[in-house]
Amino acid sequence: MRIVKTLMLAAGLSFSAAAAHAADTVRVSLFSWPGYGFWFIAQEKNLVPDLDLEITIIEDPYESFSLMSAGALDVTSSTAEYGPIAADKEVPVKLVTYTNPSYGTDKIVLAPGVDSAEDLKGESVAVLEGGLTQIFMGIWLEQNGVSIKDVQFTNLIMDDAVGALVGGNVKAAEFWEPFGSQALEALPGATVAASSAEGDWIETALLGDGMYMSDAFLDKPELAAKTMEAYFKAVAFWKENPEEGNKIIAKGLNFPVADVEKVIGKDGEILKGGIWVFDAEQAGKFMGVIPGELPLGPQNGQMAQHWETTTDWWLKFGLIDERHPIDAGVNTAPLEAVLSE
Repeated sequence: MRIVKTLMLAAGLSFSAAAAHAADTVRVSLFSWPGYGFWFIAQEKNLVPDLDLEITIIEDPYESFSLMSAGALDVTSSTAEYGPIAADKEVPVKLVTYTNPSYGTDKIVLAPGVDSAEDLKGESVAVLEGGLTQIFMGIWLEQNGVSIKDVQFTNLIMDDAVGALVGGNVKAAEFWEPFGSQALEALPGATVAASSAEGDWIETALLGDGMYMSDAFLDKPELAAKTMEAYFKAVAFWKENPEEGNKIIAKGLNFPVADVEKVIGKDGEILKGGIWVFDAEQAGKFMGVIPGELPLGPQNGQMAQHWETTTDWWLKFGLIDERHPIDAGVNTAPLEAVLSE
């Protein structure tokens, strides 16, 4: 009887220990793009062992935000302009860090026979409505004397936008790599009208990406910080092991490695023609939570100007009703916790 009791006690202790160390499940989404693929590195290399990352590819970021609102998703990687919309529509989602500026991966491509913005009056142009692609297109049009009211914005994801441009259904489109190159290769005579490697795009870092967490997930501050830690550990791994990291990302996205390299490069460094992948300290400087300068022109705390610029454009496009302060849509607590360590 003593042996039985001892075995039962040992089994109970083992179960308790296992329960105490059970991994926390974190539900993450992203759409098919190499700049978001660091989550696959965190998962495959088990960089934070007590996290179980459940990664889902969802091509429509607004679907991810809806799932976060419904409590079915915790974290998403997406473009960095959604905060003002979430604040205005009272969506329980916050931007928690900026993750990378575009340094040439974004392009506005014109169909053959279209030589200028003026030629687009009365025509359809493909963008992701409610996304930075729409703002990029809007800025370029207005810089070239064409009102956003003079064109028809068509809401398409990248794969569909390539098809629409090649098929003649739209006369221009905004793409990020590798889709821009695919469109140019598939449509002889198409031209690049603007690129995020030009002008002051990298200094303003207007075109770029971020990480979002639901308010419910942010109510678990230790878990939120641990999740962000996993992401930036994956970035650090990639910077030290870019070849292996790119293969992991390519496998996760079902992309050719060459397409991953077009976006994030081969050496872990800033890629002109692609993106600049922030490490945790660079993100902290951009978000204004630690002091220090950044290369290539963005200011410390540049996120504040990013918020104001995107707010201006969402008011112009009629996607929001009023201006909100940045803390209505941004929460840097997880990033501050990661940097404090």
